[in-house]
Amino acid sequence: MFTSPEKNPIFIKSIHTAIWVLFVGVICFVLWSGITSNITVYSWLAAAAILAEGIVLAIFKGNCPLTVVARKYSNSTKENFDIYLPNWLAKYNKLIFTTIYAFGLLLMLFNFFKSDT
Repeated sequence: MFTSPEKNPIFIKSIHTAIWVLFVGVICFVLWSGITSNITVYSWLAAAAILAEGIVLAIFKGNCPLTVVARKYSNSTKENFDIYLPNWLAKYNKLIFTTIYAFGLLLMLFNFFKSDT
């Protein structure tokens, strides 16, 4: 019969992937804002959204809450059991995108304070 959406691995992977794409877009926007010095209120909101996501990840001991839900329905040891990403990207996802975000945020801060002088 039908199962609830949160018990459906395809549903969980699809939602997780869509949210991941959204956050990668936000991280790219932070980087773009820093590179181009086009820093607006949206740049700061994007940076804050990523910081909030970092807090959520910290609360869940480095895991996305959707990973915690998906783990209940899978005993897979693959890094990408809960998301439609290549295994290598799922494994290094936090390292790659935290580095990009930090670089973009540093550029934003540098350009923001540079423009005030």
